Amino acid sequence: MLYTQDRTQQRKFLANAWQKFLNKQPLDPLEAQLTQIIKIHPEYHSLIQNIESDFFPESGEVNPFLHINLHLSLTEQLSINQPQGINEYYQKILENQKILEKVKDPHKVEHFMMDCIAQMIFSSQKNNAPMDHQAYVNCLKEASK
Repeated sequence: MLYTQDRTQQRKFLANAWQKFLNKQPLDPLEAQLTQIIKIHPEYHSLIQNIESDFFPESGEVNPFLHINLHLSLTEQLSINQPQGINEYYQKILENQKILEKVKDPHKVEHFMMDCIAQMIFSSQKNNAPMDHQAYVNCLKEASK
């Protein structure tokens, strides 16, 4: 159900998974994965149930639904090593002391990498073009130097 273009359906799925977690109800594997991501973002706990909210990045707001889905996307990419070599970029970024001193933990390395995903999506939407996976890989390469 999560893999839909319908924003409301996506948000409902995420909110329902979080509510099930809070109620200690059984979760399917995708719900369990989502709730683990939400758990490490306490700043979003109160926002998850408000599925009608709009978030404006130009005003400094972070869209918690987008953020959680970017984490999920990156997790999936790492689990299947697609784009090819993403696990190597992750390791390089994680091991790069200069970057690690800035971010200080693996979770924040994911945020660093998610910026590359977000750039690819933004560029695609802005230019009304397909997602440029090579630009994404190039961003990861640059980040791993």
